[in-house]
Amino acid sequence: MDYLRRLQVERPVVFFAVLLVGFFVAFQLLLFVAGLILGPFGLPPWLPLAVVLGGLVYVARRQQRGR
Repeated sequence: MDYLRRLQVERPVVFFAVLLVGFFVAFQLLLFVAGLILGPFGLPPWLPLAVVLGGLVYVARRQQRGR
C-alpha cells in the first residue's frame, strides 16, 4: 500500500494509468463472469451489463447510506 501512495505522489500519471487499466480489467472480468452465469438461460445479450451496473449502483448506494 505504501508503494501505491509513493507512486501517486512521485508519478501521478503512471498511477492513474495503472488505476484506469485496473478498473477496466475488473469491469471486463465482471462482465465475463455475469455472461457465464446468465448465458445458458437464453436472456438478451445486454442483461449481463445491466446486472453488473445494477450491482455497482447498489454497492455505491449502500456506501452512501453508511456515512
